[in-house]
Amino acid sequence: MTEFLTNNSIYIVLIITLIIWFGLAFLIFNLDSKVKKLENSFNNSNEEKI
Repeated sequence: MTEFLTNNSIYIVLIITLIIWFGLAFLIFNLDSKVKKLENSFNNSNEEKI
């Protein structure tokens, strides 16, 4: 196992980096959808007051 990790360390770094990037992308898209919902509800509440 340690031989695999020492011989293929670049692949381990690549896998960890990809996991981090996919996690960040998921969080950004999730946050974006929540912000869109808030914007829509805010716009709808302003239109009802007019």
